[in-house]
Amino acid sequence: MGDGQFVPIPTRFTVNGFTIESSNPADKQGTSRSKAPEWGQFDPDSLFWTGPGGSVIIGRSGAKSGGTALSRFIIHGGRPVQGEIRASGSKNAVLPMIAAALLSEEEVVLENVPSIRDVDVMLEIAGHLGAEVSRVDDRIAIRAANLEDRALPVELCERVRTSVLFVAPLLHRLGRAKLHPPGGDGIGRRRLDPHFYGLRQLGASVDDREFEFTAREGLSGAMIFFDEASVTATEHILMAAVLAKGTTTILNAASEPHVMDLAQLLSSMGAEIEGLYTNTLTVTGVERLAGATHRVVSDHIEVGSYLALAAATGGGITIHDTVRGHYWMMHRVFERFGIELDIKSDRIVMPAGQTPRIQPDAGGAIPQVDDGPWPQFPTDMMSPFLVLATQSEGTILFFEKMFEGRMYFVDPLVQMGANAIICDPHRVIISGPSELKGQTVRSPDIRAGMAMIIAACCATRRPCIVQNAEIIDRGYDRVDEKLRALGADVVRESD
Repeated sequence: MGDGQFVPIPTRFTVNGFTIESSNPADKQGTSRSKAPEWGQFDPDSLFWTGPGGSVIIGRSGAKSGGTALSRFIIHGGRPVQGEIRASGSKNAVLPMIAAALLSEEEVVLENVPSIRDVDVMLEIAGHLGAEVSRVDDRIAIRAANLEDRALPVELCERVRTSVLFVAPLLHRLGRAKLHPPGGDGIGRRRLDPHFYGLRQLGASVDDREFEFTAREGLSGAMIFFDEASVTATEHILMAAVLAKGTTTILNAASEPHVMDLAQLLSSMGAEIEGLYTNTLTVTGVERLAGATHRVVSDHIEVGSYLALAAATGGGITIHDTVRGHYWMMHRVFERFGIELDIKSDRIVMPAGQTPRIQPDAGGAIPQVDDGPWPQFPTDMMSPFLVLATQSEGTILFFEKMFEGRMYFVDPLVQMGANAIICDPHRVIISGPSELKGQTVRSPDIRAGMAMIIAACCATRRPCIVQNAEIIDRGYDRVDEKLRALGADVVRESD
């Protein structure tokens, strides 16, 4: 079927194992099901159907996640961004929730789901394992009544790091799991040891070479102490513990907002979890989990990225659907750059016209931005703030403590004109402000890709080309649409 070919659109049908329903507003009122199928246009790249009566949306989740042609952003910078946007659902919350849906035989509905590529891959994995998946706009429904005992293909596992989170549901439902090492961003070594340790403590047999896991007799509660406050390991062992026999205590657990949002979903499904918003979680196993409907919390990393963009370009922005308690540390770091924020209960306002000026530490010492586990500054915000520093008056040190590969994207910034000293893989000194010049750059990972977009919006003299846009699409919902809503001159082209 070629591009632009018109075909009839039924109100409900299946493509690649995904059940699709019309998002026609009339359909929601119960009237369109009595109509003859309407005519629409099929886009074979995105698998979107559109027509005069509405859209049938597979999101991108109905498409094979690796089959879309590469694209790039062409950005004419040098202008302040200005406007209002709404925060999307959290990438880091929804991905483990998709895996958690397989813990129950009943339907799990997730709302406020971002349209990002990593969601597409996780839904494809769920479908491969036999789950029924449907999606309408930002709402997905997953029913895993009949899971299939199938090994996950290596090409699926390598596309997303959270593929490893399917192990716990498969152990509970089938007694075994066969996967391959997960993929994800190339920002340095990301240990799986806490996952293996936690699963073994609960009684699973783990072959970390063949990536095979078994628990024929089920899992049993245990005392678990993580040697690092790993986000994905906390999520994984939390999912394993909710159906384990007895009580599990997880010490040194991660407590990021997205981890707690997963815990809220599990609680809605019937899990018994104590210690939410702390670093000690106590889980009393239950016999079964029911279905649930849950709204995914907003993405504080996305919000911080757009705030950094507005500050770097001298613009102003209001971001709606935020949670005040997620921004205390980020607010402190913005204060270090001389940027004022008005953090309200459900939105954040950054007034326009501010000039970022780095505030020295006591005695005139060079200040430092470093990352750490929650509630410290998120590692995912280091790249966007590093670009903000290039547009700020003064000198500041960035100390990336968690990943040895995150700072590699600084080299293209230097080529664009940034005044940066790369001390070692973990530390970079930035002195500003610098005039950034348009260059052709490439997105090495999700957060560095967004940082390159911020740099491109600051750059002058000639357009900036940001290649490998699909990397950014993995974590940022409709990024080019939101940028244009803020007045940025950005176009997506095939690469």
